Order: sequence, then structure tokens, then C-alpha cells
Amino acid sequence: RDGVQRLTHAKRWSRFKSTICTTLADSGWRAGYGKRWGVPAEEAGSHADLIGVWGCNPVATHVNLMSHVSRARKRGVLFFVVDPYRSGTAEQADLHLPVRPGTDGALACAVMHILFRDGHADREYLARMTDFPAELEAHLALRGPDWACAITGLDWMLETGADVAELADLRAPWPNYGTVRWVMASKEGSAFNSVKDLEGRHIATEAVGMTKRFLAEHGVSASVEFSWGATEVKPPILADAIVDVSETGSSLRANQLRVMHVVLESTPRFIANRAAAQDVWKRAKIERMLMLLKGAIAAATRVLLAMNVARDRVDAVLKILPALATPTVSTLSDPDWVDLSTVVEEKQVRELIPRLYEAGARGIIELPINKIID
Repeated sequence: RDGVQRLTHAKRWSRFKSTICTTLADSGWRAGYGKRWGVPAEEAGSHADLIGVWGCNPVATHVNLMSHVSRARKRGVLFFVVDPYRSGTAEQADLHLPVRPGTDGALACAVMHILFRDGHADREYLARMTDFPAELEAHLALRGPDWACAITGLDWMLETGADVAELADLRAPWPNYGTVRWVMASKEGSAFNSVKDLEGRHIATEAVGMTKRFLAEHGVSASVEFSWGATEVKPPILADAIVDVSETGSSLRANQLRVMHVVLESTPRFIANRAAAQDVWKRAKIERMLMLLKGAIAAATRVLLAMNVARDRVDAVLKILPALATPTVSTLSDPDWVDLSTVVEEKQVRELIPRLYEAGARGIIELPINKIID
């Protein structure tokens, strides 16, 4: 902890109480339960039917708990771990679920769905002691085991070697939905200018498998260490180089890092479990979901323009309008006027509206679009 404090001081970061993970967890726990308490660890050994460790590593931090887990496993109790990192605890588990960082919330939703669906949720207790239990159950209604699809990146499909059916490339003009690069970078001014310079050196990355494959492709042998979070601060003391994801490059520049190689360019991918993709009922739901996602992406940069136009000015207005398809022309109560609507790129609107007005359009309305289904 002293080392963490020295690091935050050296980097000129604001100081914080205790550690990031503990303070956040404590705050959430106290908000929900009022005080910090839990089930006695020894009960796991004698009474548990299933034991799960979610996002922590008690092999290193709670050895006493692991002794009770060992007693329970002798009774045939299944022990599972949810953690992106294959920690010492994960290595001992009967089942390790290496979820992508930040996606364990989706897994939690699916677990809660089953608890509600199969009657394991204590609704009376929830109604008495929690906020909005009915709304929670409604939210989880469609997030169960058949929620077999996931939005993930090409990088993680390659990193994990996942045997999945890839259904679509979902790059879109939204944050985190564009093309990202996994880059190999070193400190500016260091002796490392290419991957060849890293022979026998130390590399930190979240994508260990991808990095090892890249090194092998270039005939380089180096030590690769798993690093999750703040990887860019490690060179030159804790690592000679890093392989990290970069979208804008701002974090690399802030930490005086230079890019040596682009290891992989990745975009969001829509994937499904292969068995689910072959199931007729599930495939139909997958196709519907994919259609709606593609429709939202298609609409992201477009708007609907609607206007009233005198009949003798329709041709002049139509010549100005770029159209996704033939513009819609509808009659109005006044026979000398029509209503005209069409879809255009939002970036064109500021040029189009003045020209449309000059051509005779009136009552021009610009409306956002949620989806476009071709």
C-alpha cells in the first residue's frame, strides 16, 4: 500500500482512501446492507452446496477461507471462480469462468434470471428489504441461459481461442464501437525500437496469448506477464515494453510511450455459441437481435427531414435531396401542397436546410432516427 501511495505521488494523481477496489466494494456493501458483515467462512466447509469466488484471489488473500473450501470439496461440493485472470484460486477451481474484463455484470444478470425463473428468489424478502425488486425481475426476464449471444471483440476471440460462430462485424460511430489497435510500445528514448530488440526482455500485457503469438511470428523469445489495468505506466521500470489496446493514442502519449508495432486491429463482433446458432428457435431470436443492432448502427449518423412543399416546387426540392431511397411524397389537406420526407446524413443537414428553404420548402423538421431496417 505504501508503494501505491508513492506511485500516485510520483504520477501526480489525486490521493484516495485505502485502495481503489476495497473502498468501492465497501461503499457498495454498506449502501446495501448498512454494515460490513458476511457469512462465517467456516460455514462453507460444513453447509455449502456450491461455492463461488467472484473476482478475488483467496489463495493469496484469504487462506483461511480456502481451508474451508477444501473441506467442502471433499464432500463433493463444486467450486467455481469468476475472474478474467487465471489466478492461483482459478487454477484450483472445478470450473473457471474467464469472463472478459467488465462483462461479469452480464453473467450476474443471467444468474439472477435463473434464480427468479426457477423460484429460488425470496420475493417477500426482496419486497421488504430492497428497492425496485419487480423492476429488477422485469429487467432480467430476457437475460437468461438463452441469452447465448455476446458482443465481443475480434481481439478477445483470438486471445481466448473461442470456438464461436461469428455473425457480424458491428463497427459503429459510437464510443468503443470503432476500430481499435493492439500496439506494442516502449518508452520514448529507450533502446527498444522494434520487436527484435525485445529478445530476452520483459513485456506486460492483458493479451498474453496474442503477444506470445506475435513474438513467435518474429522469432523473438521474451517474458510475457499478464497485466490488467494501468499497463501503460509500467515501462521502463516494471516492464521493457507493453502490448496494449489503443483507440486514440492519448494514453500512450501521456505516458511518453512510442508505438513500435501494430499487433492487431480489432472491431466489435457479434458472436454466438455454435450450438445455439444451430438451434432453430434460438437462431431466430439471434437474427432478430442482429437485425435491430444493424438497424441502430445504420441510423446512427442519419436523420429524417420532413417539410411542406408547394406542388410547383417539388421538382426543384427533389433535385437537392440526397435520398436513402425515393423520398416519400404525401398529399395534404391543401391540394396545392405536399408533405415530403426523406432520410439524410446528419452531417449534410446544415447545408441542406438553407438550400431547401430557398427552393421553396417550408415547415422543415429535422428528427432523430432510432433504427433503419433495409
